[in-house]
Amino acid sequence: MLDPLALLRLLQLSSPSLPIGAYAYSQGLETAVEAGWVSDEPTLSTWLREQLRSSIERVDLPVLVRLYRAVSSNDRRLVTHWCWSLLAMRETRELVGEECDRGRALARLLRDLGVDDSSEWAQRKDTPFVAMFAKAAVHWRVPLEAALYAYTWSWLENQTLAGIKLVPLGQVAGQRILLELSTSIPECCIRSQACSDQDIGGTLPALAIASSRHETQYTRLFRS
Repeated sequence: MLDPLALLRLLQLSSPSLPIGAYAYSQGLETAVEAGWVSDEPTLSTWLREQLRSSIERVDLPVLVRLYRAVSSNDRRLVTHWCWSLLAMRETRELVGEECDRGRALARLLRDLGVDDSSEWAQRKDTPFVAMFAKAAVHWRVPLEAALYAYTWSWLENQTLAGIKLVPLGQVAGQRILLELSTSIPECCIRSQACSDQDIGGTLPALAIASSRHETQYTRLFRS
């Protein structure tokens, strides 16, 4: 059973009210809506499902597993290796910028909350959010599997909220999408833990194109 205090820290870490600016990013979804690729509840669900399976499961979560273990063993070389590897797998300037902006924001928050070694990360330009999420989970003794669930849920909730604003859709549609896609989270987390180093990586051309086009989109509500 998850320790009650660890559970509360996990809820705090995955809460959309955490002041790291996650709500400001759509990860190319804003351009997908503008282009008509996402226009209703089914197409939004499909867009997010593909990211969940081909990006979150194949990139974010396996790297989170490795960073969690590297932080736990205080292996700074491995931490640096996987930080740089993750940033290399972000395919556009905006996606790299989002990862590092959110990473520094979380590092500053952890520093102010007294989490060890966070000050150094708050000053760096190459601080991935995933690394700081791993650091917080280790510091607060959140088990790895629970951290994977929380990271995935937080991503799904934020992107669903962006989608219902952009399409736009009603709150009930958003809840249906969350109910539908959350059923895939347990299997994604299990498979991500079995992913070998050489199998880490995902290819989502539509996401990369949407993210690139967003940089010059005429009107924008989101930063990515």
